[in-house]
Amino acid sequence: MTQFDPVVFPHRELTERIIGVFFEVYNELGFGFLESVYHRALVIALRAAGLEAEPEAKLPVYFRGQPVGEFEADVFVERKVILELKAADEFCPAHEAQLLNYLKASSAEVGLLLDFGPKPRVKRLAFSTDRKRSRPPVIVD
Repeated sequence: MTQFDPVVFPHRELTERIIGVFFEVYNELGFGFLESVYHRALVIALRAAGLEAEPEAKLPVYFRGQPVGEFEADVFVERKVILELKAADEFCPAHEAQLLNYLKASSAEVGLLLDFGPKPRVKRLAFSTDRKRSRPPVIVD
């Protein structure tokens, strides 16, 4: 099995719930709004579904044990899954790289790239804690 095998993918049930809520929001609002509209609507819908959704969550980044900055996750769900929202025609490598860096720098192991573009798209990324330990330290308390 690989780290992306659905049987071993971390927080699988939670990510499935989040994806379901994403499609509810997309189906209700449709295509064409600004990303900020989808952002607010998704937070409302996640909370209505009984999930803890922290919008614009500030997460510190450390380098060799020293704070070097912070990043702002679009939404942090249940303090486990980072959501990166887009309203684009398609994903580009920079979108994936952005979310992967958030996962590397934070305690979260799972991220979802959610696109409210002409066709709704979802991409799951995982970066396990074990892999983080084998890298030079980028530690979040």
